[in-house]
Amino acid sequence: MAGHSQFKNIMYRKGAQDKKRASVFTKIAREIQLAVKNGGNDPATNPRLYRAMALARGENMPKDNVQRAIDRALGAGGEALEEIRYEGFGPGGTGLIVECLTDNRNRTAGDVRSAFTKHGGNLGAPNSVVSGFERVGEIRFRLAVADENTMMDAAIEAGAEDVILEPAASDEDPGQHIVFCGVSGLGEVTSALQQRFGEPVSAKFIWKPQNHVEIAGDAAATLLKLVTVLDDLDDVQAVFGNYTLSDAELAKLAG
Repeated sequence: MAGHSQFKNIMYRKGAQDKKRASVFTKIAREIQLAVKNGGNDPATNPRLYRAMALARGENMPKDNVQRAIDRALGAGGEALEEIRYEGFGPGGTGLIVECLTDNRNRTAGDVRSAFTKHGGNLGAPNSVVSGFERVGEIRFRLAVADENTMMDAAIEAGAEDVILEPAASDEDPGQHIVFCGVSGLGEVTSALQQRFGEPVSAKFIWKPQNHVEIAGDAAATLLKLVTVLDDLDDVQAVFGNYTLSDAELAKLAG
């Protein structure tokens, strides 16, 4: 069940740096809006809204921002958002899944295609990449809530399938427990762990790769640039990939 995480290499996600914060909040607000439009404004009966609000709390999104997103969804002038999934191939034979929320399909398709083309990749046909991934639930807790064995035992008891430890990298990146479960069990597992450890950092569905491709050198640098460009697009909610980098390669890129 337990093990060291490579998820910082597998799924690229924005941190909470000030320069990224506005973009993160915009993406969460869009998720809240779609959740409310599809399932109402009560998180107790709308699992998607519950997950979006948990993510907002994990990112320290102000309550006023959350409420504005809910009000916008309930009002007549809210965005007509559409969910779209793109699949493509990056440098080094890697596969990428790009999840989007957009009010303009043509704009989003052009932006995503351009990012792939300009950074050593190419956009694939639907279902060209997803077969190498598994849709699972992912619940994240801060390391401080429990030691590794305690979290593992509690997750097993709650019905989780796997637990890994993402070590602390810095004061700004303190590390997390990452719990994986089946899609149908996300709500139940989250509820059980929340009763014991408090509010999770996030609880959501992700694409987890079944196999990983290790990349290095120029391919690694170009791939990370591609993922960064994709993630910076306003319409992109998340980018998932099947790549991994060695510690030595990460150190070289960081330097």
